[in-house]
Amino acid sequence: MTLFDIHEIKNLLPHRYPFLLVDRVLDGSPGEHLRALKNVTYNEPFFEGHFPNRPVMPGVLIVEALAQSAALMASYGRDDIDTTNRIYYFTGIDKARFKQPVEPGDQLIFEVSLVRKIKNMWKCQGTATVDGKLAASAELMFTFKDIQ
Repeated sequence: MTLFDIHEIKNLLPHRYPFLLVDRVLDGSPGEHLRALKNVTYNEPFFEGHFPNRPVMPGVLIVEALAQSAALMASYGRDDIDTTNRIYYFTGIDKARFKQPVEPGDQLIFEVSLVRKIKNMWKCQGTATVDGKLAASAELMFTFKDIQ
């Protein structure tokens, strides 16, 4: 089941290739939790240098994809805000852990859930899995700014 596809994701996030790291949102509840995916392909630009003989997705990009998933969770289903003019800013990361490498051909499943929201600051827990095995996890903090 797909909650929304890449076209809707592009309506909610300002990121574009090669930095848009979420391909599809599978399910979720606005402002509470979200599950999304990324198909990791050999032609990703970072694999050329990380590492040419044994390509591995950089951990910082996995964390960025979790942050993008959290921003999607905060945006979708909101009729009370103009999501096309809202930018989410990553403000912090705690307890980041990397458990297994992510390679071309893998499908990353991101799960994020709200831990706490105080005013404009959000804190979420996120995990990234491949074939049901934990690849990475982190606590993510972010805020937003409305632009015109």
